[in-house]
Amino acid sequence: MERSGENGPTGRGNAQPMIRRVLLWGDVAFYFALLVLAVWIRPRTAALGVGVILASVGFPLWVLARIQLGSAFSFKAEARQLVTTGLYARIRHPVYVFGTLAGLGSLVALQVWPILVFGLALTPITMLRSIREDRALKSVFGAEYDRYQAQTWF
Repeated sequence: MERSGENGPTGRGNAQPMIRRVLLWGDVAFYFALLVLAVWIRPRTAALGVGVILASVGFPLWVLARIQLGSAFSFKAEARQLVTTGLYARIRHPVYVFGTLAGLGSLVALQVWPILVFGLALTPITMLRSIREDRALKSVFGAEYDRYQAQTWF
């Protein structure tokens, strides 16, 4: 007999929430290790300080945005639900904004300039992803998304 609901249609459980948690906490561990490594091995320069500050501001806000997004999080542009509270009340894509800030800040802290240039070059991809998400959300939520988009930034 198949069951539906929280455990999924087969009754075997839904791995998605667990995968999301593992990825989120894996990212937390990665950024923490990256910043510790940068502070430990890199010369004490203004770049280190600026990078650590940018990453220290961006990363917790990125984690908060991921948590606030909850089950609406997906790896591809899908319109599961329209999240308009918390950080999403003012910024449409805080995961992208603060993830980019944290990532670039970490690269500045590491002071490996060719990799920073590569990171900067990837930033337009993040912008394209946000455009795809905007289109997906607009196709499902229509005028409601237009109103939300008018009162938010990026």
